[in-house]
Amino acid sequence: MFRSLIGILFAVLYLILTLPVLGILELTGLKNPEARDRAAEAMIRWSFGVLLGIAGTRITVRGLDNIPDEPVLFVGNHRSIWDIIMTYYYMKRPCGYIAKISMKKIPVFSIWMNLIGCLFLDRSDLRSGMQMMLDAINKIKGGHSMYIFAEGTRNKAKEDLPLLEFHEGSFKIAVKSGCKIVPVAINNSQNIMEAHNPWLKAVPVVVEFLPPIDPSTFDREGKKHLGAYTRDRITEAMERNAALLH
Repeated sequence: MFRSLIGILFAVLYLILTLPVLGILELTGLKNPEARDRAAEAMIRWSFGVLLGIAGTRITVRGLDNIPDEPVLFVGNHRSIWDIIMTYYYMKRPCGYIAKISMKKIPVFSIWMNLIGCLFLDRSDLRSGMQMMLDAINKIKGGHSMYIFAEGTRNKAKEDLPLLEFHEGSFKIAVKSGCKIVPVAINNSQNIMEAHNPWLKAVPVVVEFLPPIDPSTFDREGKKHLGAYTRDRITEAMERNAALLH
């Protein structure tokens, strides 16, 4: 309970106290967008680190060397909002997340999401979804990595496995942009909060960045099943990493 109260207090104070900073960043961006983006990324990474410390999350991180020094499409399983907090903290270069459209309505928080290059997906609007895909492709071509949760929604099962089916359409972002796919396997993140919402608990979590998948090495038929292939790689890693939680 104490962790939860401190976490909520920190998040609220951060969003309130950094309101003037957002104005400064906006002015900075008029002359130097890169400086604005670097500052926003550093602040978000710092705040996420503080939240992880408050939660007492004991993270075992594997495969950081598998993240290439180039824009990629990160693809991960999704059990918790903490999946974003944990993975972003370890990013080596700019990376935005594809989030559900409802998150765009959260005051102030959505502004920070925009600053780090997040995109919002409205699954009820096909045209909007197509535009989001084009925006993601353009961001990657412009040097900005993107991160998707290919299950399409947060998996609410009690156990980590099995994963939900991956949406194959999401992988067109990698195929059309020509970037590599970095699968991300996360074990036990739901037990940080979602399994006993709203209370935070200090639990062990494993995050593994797997070797990149190059879509250009797949034939036409193989590219249609990149989602299933990536899902299998993540499942294998999660099965292997389950032993690290004990």
